[in-house]
Amino acid sequence: MLKQFSSIFELFAAFPDEQSAIDHLRAIRWRKGAYCPHCGGTRIMHFKDNRTHKCSDCRQRFSIKVGTIFEDTKLPLRKWFAAIWLITNHPKGIASTQLATELGITQKSAWFVLHRLRYAARTKSFARPLAGSVECDETLVGGREANKHKRKRNSRAKGASSKTIVMGILERNGELRAKVVPDLKAKTLQAEVRANVEPGANVMTDQLNSYVGLRADYVHQSVNHWKEEFVRGDVHVNGIEGVWSLFKRQYHGTHHWISPKHMDAYVGELCYRWNRRELAPGERVNALLAQAEGRLTYKALIA
Repeated sequence: MLKQFSSIFELFAAFPDEQSAIDHLRAIRWRKGAYCPHCGGTRIMHFKDNRTHKCSDCRQRFSIKVGTIFEDTKLPLRKWFAAIWLITNHPKGIASTQLATELGITQKSAWFVLHRLRYAARTKSFARPLAGSVECDETLVGGREANKHKRKRNSRAKGASSKTIVMGILERNGELRAKVVPDLKAKTLQAEVRANVEPGANVMTDQLNSYVGLRADYVHQSVNHWKEEFVRGDVHVNGIEGVWSLFKRQYHGTHHWISPKHMDAYVGELCYRWNRRELAPGERVNALLAQAEGRLTYKALIA
């Protein structure tokens, strides 16, 4: 039976020692039955230490952490659980410097922990296309050119060309999907809409010309922000712009700067929290533990 907790104090009370945390992870990961992370076999032997197991098929010995983001970690699972609590329940995330202070570890270790949690939080596949009324918009993320040192300024444009472009698609009263895109061309943005939105849906955008052509597959309506038109009846993109407002506060208020290389991971973290905003705090923790499969090495992260 999974333990329930609604505050970080209750989390530590629920897991007073490392064995209780291991048991909880095992209950989540093996909720459909024990299996080998090496060969997938289901004939598993359990040792008396209650921490290690062995596969009768491939003869490999392993712990419940093998094949997950926790593999080869030197940190206790209780600290991992605390990190999961902080990243899933803080609306603007948590900085690696702050997490290092909270857990008593180095900033480098905290940075790696957070990236492994973002790796687990990534959306592996979409179960269904978005439908109904869907808002599409894009935002530019990065510092202002005028605030940069002269040697680091982008001389090709004033203020935006060196920024990272993030596109978001929000189903009203439903799911958020967002990702980094290479440009604002019609081919790029419309391909994302068609890959994520059900044909015939009501698609709402701003006046960007790149969205012209969607009417072939959707009921496309737009508002013209240049003419100070923000709402026309039910037509607006205020929902997705609210998402961007939250992400910018995460960017500037929590992290201060995000490498373009890792931007997609931070956007995925935002989507994870947004799409589970109706869950109770403890349920968000367990939901992330349930998709902790897969390993991210430090070498792969910084490559």
